[in-house]
Amino acid sequence: MIKKETGKSAQEYIRLKLIDLAKERICDLSKMISEVAYELGFQYPQYFTRMFKKQVSVSPNEYRNRADLN
Repeated sequence: MIKKETGKSAQEYIRLKLIDLAKERICDLSKMISEVAYELGFQYPQYFTRMFKKQVSVSPNEYRNRADLN
């Protein structure tokens, strides 16, 4: 059903939603990146970082620094 509605697989759709949440939470400077990863259900922050960088093309820290400049 998700594939029919969005054109994406369920796994890809969930991953994209997770990245959207991560982007919001990364901008909260009171939280460490590892805290964000754990909050989003990742067992290992390193895996979260790899997945985030693969999807967004920058690491969570780079994303935070860029967002902080704006």
